[in-house]
Amino acid sequence: MSVEKTLHETWIKRLEHYLQTERYSLSATEKRMAAARQFLIYLRKRQGGLEVVTPAHVQRYLEHKLRIYRKRHGRLPRDSSGWRWGYTGGIHMLLHLAQGKWPPVPEPSSPQEQIRWELCDAYAQWLSETRGLVPETIQNRRTEALRFLDSLGDGAHLSHLTVANLDNYVKSRAPQLQRVSRQHLVTCLRSFLRYLHAQGRITQDLSCAVVNPSRYTFESIPSALRAEHVEAVLKATRRDRTVKGVRDYAILMLLSTYGLRAGEVTGLRLDDVDWRGDRLHIRHSKTGCESFLPLLSPVGEAILKYLQQARPATKAREIFIRVRSPFRPLRGGSSLSHLIEHRLQRAGIRLDRKRGAHAFRHARAVSLLHAAIPLKSIGDILGHRSTDSTHVYLKLATSELRAVGLEIPVEVSR
Repeated sequence: MSVEKTLHETWIKRLEHYLQTERYSLSATEKRMAAARQFLIYLRKRQGGLEVVTPAHVQRYLEHKLRIYRKRHGRLPRDSSGWRWGYTGGIHMLLHLAQGKWPPVPEPSSPQEQIRWELCDAYAQWLSETRGLVPETIQNRRTEALRFLDSLGDGAHLSHLTVANLDNYVKSRAPQLQRVSRQHLVTCLRSFLRYLHAQGRITQDLSCAVVNPSRYTFESIPSALRAEHVEAVLKATRRDRTVKGVRDYAILMLLSTYGLRAGEVTGLRLDDVDWRGDRLHIRHSKTGCESFLPLLSPVGEAILKYLQQARPATKAREIFIRVRSPFRPLRGGSSLSHLIEHRLQRAGIRLDRKRGAHAFRHARAVSLLHAAIPLKSIGDILGHRSTDSTHVYLKLATSELRAVGLEIPVEVSR
């Protein structure tokens, strides 16, 4: 047996040990190991090692396997993403073990690109240290800044930046975006231009030259579930006695009772539940603020049932864990979108509008308005920094608005 083949067998054993440690099922383990073995055979024929593999190598391998599939079956796979995942699931896991991180951090393709990346990194640090923005906002603004710099090309210099450059960039991006997203684009671009001026990179503050699309205060109506919808989905989920049902019910109780954002639910940790003091520690993912909310009995009972009966054994400190191996925390707030859509469907609720975690958040705001809770108190519960963020929910309190009658002027006869 060659040294290279022996080394590859060692990696296969390491992969097997990792899969067993993470408690993957037997079938999932076999599929990933089979995919990894085939990839290693492909590398051995080309005298390549795992340590030097790049995403381009993996892509060429997939194209190679696709040619074989097409020759054998006379067609392409019906489920291309599923077919691709059948290979990449095991390959990416193997490469992660071999290289420590996968996919690898991309390297700049030119000295000019290196300069742009360093500038955007400095901008992100400024947003954090000077502006105090939350990581998600910083990442969004950094991404937009880098996209703008890339649009200028390698030969451009910031000292020669003109209003025409800004107009061309906004015009090129605008057709792909809705009006709200175009406003977000302008906000990001203005922020970056102010930074460039503050750092002396440009002589004029060009932020005021970027025209904002017309938007009207409170023009859109937030998506909200009706009270009967919330009650129906909670009732249907509570009847599900499976591990997933117990977990999902606890999540829905948090969303419907407190109006939390999705990221605030997935970010909850075991230490955030003060069982003796009957309160919850909430880190508001959008504003970066923290607050303490009373732990109401129905919510506490739902969480406790999940912890005692359904939560898998794991070292993770986050409360909510995947129901299938690998048993890891739910990945960010976006992981709740499918969960909520599934539970609404199971409850027989069909909605044309958005039906994510914010629909529960908005429903909670409406219920508080119906209870005549002051806007300031509602904002505190929802974790708003400004009352302007809470005012938008007034549009949903239609019954209260109907009660506000306007006097119809009586025609004055001559």
